[in-house]
Amino acid sequence: MGKIIAIDGPSGSGKSSVSKKLAEMLGFTYLDTGAMYRAVALKLRQNKIAEDADDKIITDILRNTSLLFQDGKLFLDGVMVGDEIRTPEIGHYSSVFSARKVVRDFLFEIQRMAAEKNDIVAEGRDMTTVLFPDANGKFFLTASDRERARRRYLQLNEKGMDITMEDALRDVRERDDRDSHRDIAPLRKADDAILIDSTNLSEDETLKRIVEYIK
Repeated sequence: MGKIIAIDGPSGSGKSSVSKKLAEMLGFTYLDTGAMYRAVALKLRQNKIAEDADDKIITDILRNTSLLFQDGKLFLDGVMVGDEIRTPEIGHYSSVFSARKVVRDFLFEIQRMAAEKNDIVAEGRDMTTVLFPDANGKFFLTASDRERARRRYLQLNEKGMDITMEDALRDVRERDDRDSHRDIAPLRKADDAILIDSTNLSEDETLKRIVEYIK
């Protein structure tokens, strides 16, 4: 097992961008587990799988699904995915399907294997509590719900997606509720994880704080 920096936190806390920069700085592999759940949600929705679908139906789809994260790029069934997994709809379904054990079991082995031969920066919802509880560095990155909604609103508008600030705030709050109250691997801060509130911090300031702790 390589060296592991694990970063958890709610939607819109800045985990992805900070983790990616941290990985580049350290020369580690960046593992975007959130993108993996979004890719699975995309595959399930492409197959018209409903939220309450039977586990066997989901398992049959995943059995014929290939997911590879390589050099910072995610490939679903051999095709690189991009903005199609960043829509509000896929964000909703990724949160819903991530609560299903069959989905988590499918991704667990893929994510664990990524750390076997590489030094990684892994970000998600349960990196420090479930996937890598013995990580070399453990962080919980958060921000106020309004600040996270603002970031989400700006991000999606820059991509030309039609969303209001009210929509963004509602989406953030709904995802917080689902992620924190799901039965399997709920979002929570690990007891030994370092809490960083980025509400009033820039991306670079947040990154600087994490690097200071690592040093």
